[in-house]
Amino acid sequence: MLEQSLILLQIIFIDIILAADNAIIIGLIAANFAPKNRKQIILWGVAGALIFKIIFAVFATYLFEFYFIKILGGLLLIWIVNDLRKDLFEIKKVKSPTKKSKEPSYIQSVYKVLFADITISFDNVIGVVGAAKGNFSFMIFGLVLSVILTGAMATYLANYIQKHLWIAYIGLGFILLVAIQLVIGGLVDLDILSINEQFKKYF
Repeated sequence: MLEQSLILLQIIFIDIILAADNAIIIGLIAANFAPKNRKQIILWGVAGALIFKIIFAVFATYLFEFYFIKILGGLLLIWIVNDLRKDLFEIKKVKSPTKKSKEPSYIQSVYKVLFADITISFDNVIGVVGAAKGNFSFMIFGLVLSVILTGAMATYLANYIQKHLWIAYIGLGFILLVAIQLVIGGLVDLDILSINEQFKKYF
């Protein structure tokens, strides 16, 4: 009983930390849209997170063998950060946009959200599957919880960023940090890069 409680606690903490990364990206993208489109962008993000988490959970063991996925995911996040930076620079602050021309491309923004879902979902699944220790019920619980947390936090962040644009730039910094960790972690796993043992836990 104690062991199961500890596993559940570990899964919850993993979800809170990793769902925050996903929520920051979705929230940043959604913040550039009027309330109606903002909700749709968040919905796409939550739906994508759910679908990709299920797919990655099914193939988790197989995917663990491909370290280059980490590098690819990190590079993809760097591209998203650069793209979001351009959007923020052009839009500055959109309190209540009503003209479509003032908003970024809706389709491109959906693509950004889904690409981010792929990258972050992979990390989330690795953490949850590893913590669940083969317990299918715990794994499902962890994946569902992460999707709920992502949606809740993304909605809050998107609305908050509308009033405090500087938060968006801090968010970009966090996403960039995750991207760098993924790239370095992938290079270390492939033995292309060597780092001190005490720093490996960060990658």
